[in-house]
Amino acid sequence: MKFHNLYSFFKGTALLCGVVLFPLSCTTVAQKNGDEVEYWLTKGDENIKLQPQAPIRFVNTSNTLQNIEIDDTQKFQYVEGFGYTLTGGSVEVINRLSPGKRKALLNELFGSGKHSISISYLRVSIGASDLDGEVFSYDDLPEGQTDVSLSKFSLAKDKALIAMLKEILAINPKIKIIAAPWSPPVWMKDNGKSKGGSLKPEFYETYARYFVKYIKEMQNEGIVIDAVTPQNEPLHPGNNPSMYMPSYQQRDFIKGHLGPAFKNNKIKTKIVIYDHNCNKPEYALDILKDPEAYQYIDGSAFHLYEGDISALSTVHDAFPDKNLYFTEQWTGSKGTFNEDLNWHTKNVIIGSMRNWSKTALEWNLANDSKYTPHTEGGCTECKGAITISDSESFTRNVAYYIVAHASKFIPSGSQRIASTQTQYLSTAAFRTPNGKTVLIVQNDSKEIEIFNIKFAGKIATVNIPGQSAATYIF
Repeated sequence: MKFHNLYSFFKGTALLCGVVLFPLSCTTVAQKNGDEVEYWLTKGDENIKLQPQAPIRFVNTSNTLQNIEIDDTQKFQYVEGFGYTLTGGSVEVINRLSPGKRKALLNELFGSGKHSISISYLRVSIGASDLDGEVFSYDDLPEGQTDVSLSKFSLAKDKALIAMLKEILAINPKIKIIAAPWSPPVWMKDNGKSKGGSLKPEFYETYARYFVKYIKEMQNEGIVIDAVTPQNEPLHPGNNPSMYMPSYQQRDFIKGHLGPAFKNNKIKTKIVIYDHNCNKPEYALDILKDPEAYQYIDGSAFHLYEGDISALSTVHDAFPDKNLYFTEQWTGSKGTFNEDLNWHTKNVIIGSMRNWSKTALEWNLANDSKYTPHTEGGCTECKGAITISDSESFTRNVAYYIVAHASKFIPSGSQRIASTQTQYLSTAAFRTPNGKTVLIVQNDSKEIEIFNIKFAGKIATVNIPGQSAATYIF
C-alpha cells in the first residue's frame, strides 16, 4: 500500500504514538507532557463508524510532515446547528417503534449524553412535504372554494409531528427549527393543484397571514419557529407538492406582504430566501438587491443538487450582513456509504461551513426499508439517516454519521476559525462556547494521510485512513 508522505514521516519523526497506525504502548515522555487530542473516526469502508480512536498529544517538537494549521485569531460565522428535516414520514416511522426503543432513539439523536449525537437544528415542512404519506395544507377546501379569512386553518394534520417536536424540545430545549412550505393551499394557486403552479397575486396577503397563523399556533403549542423560507425549491415545480416561485415573485411577496405582516404582528421569526440549489445564486442576489425586501430578510438558504458550494460565498461577498444556511441534501437508495460519507462531509459539512453557512442539514431523518412514506409523485429513493425496520430495530445510515461528526462535537454558538487544507485533506475548525477547539477532516485520497495538527506553536502528528472522516477535539 502506498502512504502519502510516509517517507517524510519517517524522516521527520522517529516514532508515531497514540494513533491507530502504531501501538499505544509507544507513548513517549514528550507526549505525556503534551495536551491530549480526542479523535473520532468513520471509515468509508464501514469498518469503523463514529468510534473514538487512541488519543494523540501535542508536542513542542517539529517534523517535515504536511500541516493543517489552525488559527483561532481568524474568526468567522457563528454556527446555529447541524441536523435533518423532520418530515411527517420520519415521524410516522419513528412512531412505529416500541415505546422503549422510540425513547432511546430520540435521546440518542437529540440528547447530550455519551452515546448521543446531539442534533441541534431541525427543518420541518409547513403543510406536507413530498415525504409525508399524503398531500395536505392547513386550509384544504373542496374545489372551487376559498377561505380568505383563514377561518378553516388547522394544524390537525401535523398533530403527530407537533407531539414529537414537543418530546424533542423536552430533550433539547435549545434546538432551533426552520420551516418551509412545499405548497400553499391549492385554492391560492393559479393551477389549482398541489404540484407546480404559482401563487396568485390576489392571495399574497392571505398567504402572508397563513405564515403568521402557522407561527402563532406553533408558538401556542410551545414550539418556536426560528426561521421560515417562503418556498422550498422554488425553481422545481415537478415535485408533489411543489410550487414555482421565481425571484421576482418571492421578492414582491416578501416586501409587500410577508415582511410587513411579520412586522405588524411582532413576529420575530427570521425570513430566509431561496432554499434551492447552488447553481442559481443570482436568485438570492436579485431579491437582496431590492432595498424594500432587504430590510425584512435574515439570509439565504441553499441545497447542492446542482452548482458548487462556493455559491454561498458569492452571496456572502455581495451581502456580508446577511446570513447563510445550508438546508437540504439527500442520500439515496442507490448511493454507497463510501461515496456519500466523503462527498457529503467534504461539501455539505466542511464546504458549507467554509462558505459562511450557519447550518448544515441533511434531508429526511427517517424512513422504512421501502423508502416510504412519500406522496404520490414524491421521492421514492430518499434514504433517511435512520431506517426503521420493525418495532424493535432500526439501522443508522450514512447520513447519521455525516451529521454526527459535526453535531456531536460542535454545539450551537460555536464559531468557525481558520484552518488550512491540503491536496487531499478538507478541513473546518471551530471554537465551542466552552473553549474547546474542534477540527473536522475528510481525506479524499484512497491512501492514509499523515499530517500535523498545528496549533498555538505545537503539533500533534496524526494519520487518517483513506476516504474517511475524522473529528479532533482539544
